[in-house]
Amino acid sequence: MIKSELVQKIAEANPHLYQRDVENIIEAILDEITMALARGDRVELRGFGAFSVKSRPARMGRNPRTGEQVRVSEKVVPYFKTGKEMRDRLNAPRR
Repeated sequence: MIKSELVQKIAEANPHLYQRDVENIIEAILDEITMALARGDRVELRGFGAFSVKSRPARMGRNPRTGEQVRVSEKVVPYFKTGKEMRDRLNAPRR
């Protein structure tokens, strides 16, 4: 599912809201999560999961085309861990 499909689903489930308002709400939520991660904060959505950042140290990598060694700089990457409720729903027996 992409963001526009999510907006469409939420707008259909809430006919009293305009689609552009739903889009603005979703955009605001995603922007807040992004800004919190950029500050190094952890974002936890109970029952859904938690977003955090992890630091990957610098290392020596290899160019797959030439085999030449290249230096890969340190980087910070987003990390998502599912919540218990989501894991339970995903692993529930299907009917």
